[in-house]
Amino acid sequence: MSIVVTGATGHLGRHVVEQLLEKVPAEQITAVVRDEAKAADFAARGVKIAVANYNEPKTFDGLFASGDKVLLISGNEFDKGRVQQHRVVIDAAKAAGVALLAYTSAPGSLTAALADDHRATEELLLASGLPYTLLRNGWYHENYTENLAPTLEHNAVVAAAGDGRVSSASRADYAAAAVAVLTGEGHENRAYELGGDEAWSFVEYAAELSRQTGKEIGYSPVPAEALQGILTGAGVPEPFAVILVGVDASIARGELVISSGDLSRLIGRPTSPFSEAIAVALKG
Repeated sequence: MSIVVTGATGHLGRHVVEQLLEKVPAEQITAVVRDEAKAADFAARGVKIAVANYNEPKTFDGLFASGDKVLLISGNEFDKGRVQQHRVVIDAAKAAGVALLAYTSAPGSLTAALADDHRATEELLLASGLPYTLLRNGWYHENYTENLAPTLEHNAVVAAAGDGRVSSASRADYAAAAVAVLTGEGHENRAYELGGDEAWSFVEYAAELSRQTGKEIGYSPVPAEALQGILTGAGVPEPFAVILVGVDASIARGELVISSGDLSRLIGRPTSPFSEAIAVALKG
């Protein structure tokens, strides 16, 4: 029996494998990667490495074994048919008879186009008959803190989210929830709505940035069309810019406020505050 993590060298996958190493012996972990070299550090610690690609179904033949618990981390190639990519993993898991397939999905409340692939993947997973867990991850702190330079340069938080609020949490928090499911019992055929304990507004985000930097940083709400132009002007591919603008519209409608408490219950502690992620990013 192995715990198998796809996308293991990605942003979320690395957190999952690191936290699994704190819970189970390394030889019980299989990291599925596209580039073996990027997993050299895991291999050196005894993690099994499997090379496979969502776009090459044959690479998943025989990768899973009966009794495995699998974490399918959703692909990030929005232009390459993510649902079909996910189907490859689900089909391979079904053929092997895995004990559980957990999938990193999107909040059930989210109507933005970003959620479409996730809803379709959930339907595939439920139709497969596999024991499943839906980890419906909300927005990440890092979506805002990983590229603060433009915000600090212009002294403005720019979004098309109106007065909406966001229940974000850190990648490490969401990883901890996945680890709890993969190493625990009783999570079969359940959906968890995951988000941070405290929802924040963009006015509060700007105020926290001001407090931590000593600068006067304000929130500049803009129309969706204007934000799309700003994003594409900064080099964001237009299809992805459209997706991001759609998420802001969902935020304005209150769809990324997650009040279930599922995340803190799964990880057994409060979620990491947004202010902490901002402080880490500013130090970096």
